[in-house]
Amino acid sequence: MTNKIALALGLLVIAVFAADALAGEGGLPVLLGKKLFEFLDWIAFWR
Repeated sequence: MTNKIALALGLLVIAVFAADALAGEGGLPVLLGKKLFEFLDWIAFWR
């Protein structure tokens, strides 16, 4: 991955979180955290 691609992806992630905070309720980080824990539980089941 080049520096330009990494910078673009980083800015995209920041823009999505900023748009959620400004236009939505700002619940995206909480939702992603919950989905991450569900995914980890699913991975642990298949281990």
